[in-house]
Amino acid sequence: MQLMSGNEAIARGAWEAGCSIGVAYPGTPSTETMESFATYDGVYAEWCTNEKVAVEVGIGASAAGARVLSTMKHVGVNVAADPLFTAAYTGVNGGYVILAADDPGMYSSQNEQDSHYYACASHTPMLDPADAQEALDFTRDAYELSERFDVPFLIRSTVRVSHTKTPVEVGERIDYQLKPYEKNAPKWVMMPAYAKPRRKVQLKRIDDLKAWVETCPYNRAVQKGAEIGVICCGAVYQHVLDALPDASVFKLGVTWPLPEQALKSFAASVKRVFVVEEGSEYLSEQVRSLGIDLSPFSDTLPKDGELSPGLIKKAFGIAEPAHHDVPDDVPGRPPALCAGCPHRLVFKELSRIKAIVTGDIGCYTLGALPPLASIDTCVDMGASVSMSHGFELALAGTEHKPVVAVIGDSTFGHSGLSSLITTVYNKGAGTVCILDNRTTAMTGRQGNPFNGMTLQNRESRELDLVGLVKALGVEHVEQVNPHDMKAVRSALKTATTEQAGELSVIVFKAPCVLLHRQRKPHFFVNADCRSCGVCATLGCPAISKDAETGIAAIDPLMCIGCGQCAQYCAFDAIEQINDSAMEGGAR
Repeated sequence: MQLMSGNEAIARGAWEAGCSIGVAYPGTPSTETMESFATYDGVYAEWCTNEKVAVEVGIGASAAGARVLSTMKHVGVNVAADPLFTAAYTGVNGGYVILAADDPGMYSSQNEQDSHYYACASHTPMLDPADAQEALDFTRDAYELSERFDVPFLIRSTVRVSHTKTPVEVGERIDYQLKPYEKNAPKWVMMPAYAKPRRKVQLKRIDDLKAWVETCPYNRAVQKGAEIGVICCGAVYQHVLDALPDASVFKLGVTWPLPEQALKSFAASVKRVFVVEEGSEYLSEQVRSLGIDLSPFSDTLPKDGELSPGLIKKAFGIAEPAHHDVPDDVPGRPPALCAGCPHRLVFKELSRIKAIVTGDIGCYTLGALPPLASIDTCVDMGASVSMSHGFELALAGTEHKPVVAVIGDSTFGHSGLSSLITTVYNKGAGTVCILDNRTTAMTGRQGNPFNGMTLQNRESRELDLVGLVKALGVEHVEQVNPHDMKAVRSALKTATTEQAGELSVIVFKAPCVLLHRQRKPHFFVNADCRSCGVCATLGCPAISKDAETGIAAIDPLMCIGCGQCAQYCAFDAIEQINDSAMEGGAR
């Protein structure tokens, strides 16, 4: 028995099933799955440039006869949808399992979508574990099922399953032998002449899956009474058991396709039937489509965010004990860029020139928050470059503020590269800032093509980011140290004024402060402070100021000695600590 998170259990289940190849793009709450899988013996694991590529690599490895695991967060399924839908036609050779990790409550995501709809639309069976043990069991079994039904299997988790640790009974790894690949164009070449008969194969498979799911042990009814029956799945099942201990519950382990006859039988066994789900109405819609009447809740069940036992009780009109409100004087703790973050001065200078800044997905999205408040938009991976091109097209021929895109190195490799090619091809204008902090920082400092660090620390190539941009045909390319305020200011001024009307790319290259955690002697505020407050506008968590006097202070425990703040002090009131300064006192 081991204590495992859902992510770790999925990795373990894949390994026990003889899966030998793992491919992914990191994204919370899925990231730890592939990191865990990569630690097992006898496996190959890699970070791909994006989720579409990960699924395509997975299809190829499966066709060659290996058992494969691909992992991604819910918005990654959007990127992977193109090959996913067609893989449901081609089917598999070696078993193929794809994790879609949803994020109800948007703890680290730009939207709150439900991957059930992808399973339904692509006709790909989906398993929905409710805890880590099921995550392991479902994943392990999914490989045999994938080969049996000749189709990839989706595993859906949510942040509560992915990150919660529960006891897990582990097993041994099976001795899976690579299946031989046989040339078969009608199965693998999806041109219309072959895709049409594969569609008929798919329709027959759907019928077979619907018959199988009626007796599948992953779906189970827990009968406790005839008054109330609840249909649910995943982590919500745990909340329902807590909130409604006397209710009969139909727990769905397979959420596409649904077991029609089993659900109808369950509905007939109780007086009132409810569907409890979070983030969408997928289950409600599907259950109603089977002809099952659902009862209304006594109160509103939230349609957004994560559910909890308390919210479920409220929806059923069950009174909860009063909870104490949070005191009004508890200070807020908004997220902020780390002390010494190499992105900070870029956003400070973009704010100073009042640029229109199209942002992207990464920790640098925090540049949208006060006091930096420089990012205007953030939609999806790679959108910054595409949207800046759109801004330039719409504003062409008018006097307008500089338009600047900001994108990280990993995100640039994910989908920013194709966006930049579009801008170059169409002779677009504007400024693109690539914030190269040498890692995929927001999801835990994973490797990417531009730092040359692979998931399993294999020797690799470090792609030349500046050379690549020049090879695309961008004439104005400059690499700048983002910790140097004057260099940052000069580069942005040149790009947005002298090169206005043309396309320019600035690569701001400096490692994330969390990569090596090197700390230099800290800075302090001396007696020359004039209370101007400029240093505080950097938004560094190490800097504060007295509410009454406005005098600044630097927390020596948080300061890493980057010196960014000292470059903005016009009165030389910020110094780096040394023996003489310590003797004279420091704030």
